[in-house]
Amino acid sequence: MQILIKLYRQLFNDSDRLMALMLLSLHALLIWGEVGDLHKALFLCHYGLFLMWQPLLRQTKKLSWQSALLIVIGAFVVMSYSSWWATAFWLAGLFALIGGRIFSGESTRTRLPNILAAAYLLAILLLWVVPKILKANDDLAAAEFLLIYFLPILPLSILFLSVKNKPDQPTPNIDFFYTLLIFLLTLIVILGSFAIGVIWNIHYIELLIVAVLGLAITLVGLSWLWNPTATFSGLELLMSRYLLSLGLPFEQWIRKIATHADYEATADNFLQAAMRELTTLNWVSGVMWKVDSAQHEVGEATKFISTFNFQQLSLTLYSRWQFSPAMYLHVQLLTQLLGEFYEAKRREETISQNIYMQTFYETGSRLTHDIKNILQSMGTLSAAALQNADGVKNEEEDARLIELIKKQLPRLSQRLNATLTKLERPSSEKNHQAKVTTWWKKFKQLNAHYSSSQNQIVFEAPAKMPKSDIDPEVLDSIVDNLIQNALEKAKLEAHTFIKVTLMPSEQFCVEVSDTGSAMPKNVADKLFKTHISSRNGLGVGLYHAAQQAKQSGYLLSLVENRDGEVRFRLEMIVPELTV
Repeated sequence: MQILIKLYRQLFNDSDRLMALMLLSLHALLIWGEVGDLHKALFLCHYGLFLMWQPLLRQTKKLSWQSALLIVIGAFVVMSYSSWWATAFWLAGLFALIGGRIFSGESTRTRLPNILAAAYLLAILLLWVVPKILKANDDLAAAEFLLIYFLPILPLSILFLSVKNKPDQPTPNIDFFYTLLIFLLTLIVILGSFAIGVIWNIHYIELLIVAVLGLAITLVGLSWLWNPTATFSGLELLMSRYLLSLGLPFEQWIRKIATHADYEATADNFLQAAMRELTTLNWVSGVMWKVDSAQHEVGEATKFISTFNFQQLSLTLYSRWQFSPAMYLHVQLLTQLLGEFYEAKRREETISQNIYMQTFYETGSRLTHDIKNILQSMGTLSAAALQNADGVKNEEEDARLIELIKKQLPRLSQRLNATLTKLERPSSEKNHQAKVTTWWKKFKQLNAHYSSSQNQIVFEAPAKMPKSDIDPEVLDSIVDNLIQNALEKAKLEAHTFIKVTLMPSEQFCVEVSDTGSAMPKNVADKLFKTHISSRNGLGVGLYHAAQQAKQSGYLLSLVENRDGEVRFRLEMIVPELTV
């Protein structure tokens, strides 16, 4: 019993093997079932196998009583009024169904059974059925033995094809265009052979050669006219223009929609202009569209309605008459282009808004970072004042503290006012220029309180200063950030020395280094590129510092990262001369 069940599954759960069984039953019907009860039995066997194989309806689909009745009536009519003409049309239909599936096969393995089946049908049609219609049996008497006993090898070979690693059976698909074309060509061969045989009364082999060669020459001529030369597109261009220009030149529609997309500022304005353009067509009475929860309508409503949906856009078209299938496809193409342009406008608005918000975010983050540096400097002054208040009264230290506060407070107040001005009017930022010598002298004096035995910050400069002009506000912000980061590391790592060096070069270049531990490689690789976090607070501030330096014409980089020497460099970017 298990062997029978396995055999049943191998035969009837495989579409190709069902097709082979159908062809074998057809061969028995054509050869041995011309009359009598054997004809009815073989026909019912072939008809049943065809229903199990047919690619039009799924095997799991439930038939309605109307479909079942139609199948029974069709079987009764064909079985009662069979003829060679009916057989020829039936074979032409089977050949078209199988031949149309050859063009949609994915690989040679999936196409091979269909090729063998199509070859069998074409051979039995031209060498057995058509001679029966023309009553030219004597002309092919020599080939009768081969047709009866050797032609079934084609469907038999389909039964024994290897099914190892065979992909799952796909959903049956029918290419209507190829199927119809093959069916019409087969009918041309049958009717052409019959007409030539009746009129010329020649040998069937000569008749078949004339019919097939005539059809081949016609197809070659049509293929040449389809695309003859590079300078003349032929029938292909005419067919494409016809399909794309039903009721409206396609190029004209594209040009109008593209014009509205260029001139309209928002996606909603573009959509309204495109809908007004759509209502100007002579076959459109009105348009209703819905985007999100908003609904709009232009023109007049009619009883002929066509609905199209494209992502966020729902479009209802009211036409003056019912669309034909070709016209519906044409309108669908036009409205889909409209939907694609609309989505492009929406994406453009989204990108503009994101750029606007990103600009605000970067400006706010950078100014927040500046305020944080100012607060850090104020915290340093407060710590110095508290330390002096808790210690022993010393007039010399008090005088030094007062002098430090006099130097730092005006500078901090100036930086805070500049930051608030940028926050209120971001577009009013201006670059202030100064000499390197002046900036370095003032910067060294303002940060002289760091050069104590506790912090060990050393400032070095060459004897010959660079003569280039610099932006002091940008340098104060960036170099202060580097110094604060080094001081934060010094709090966690004892005996860390910090050095600020003005490099001896023609263009401005300053380096800030410390003798602490190196940054982790994953942090160093992402430094200046994105927001990162670390135990020393590096990442966010340095990212904005690098962006600020780039916008002002400087380059901030990490030139050394190893234990004992971590060195940052801020240098002026020299524009390359074009030849």
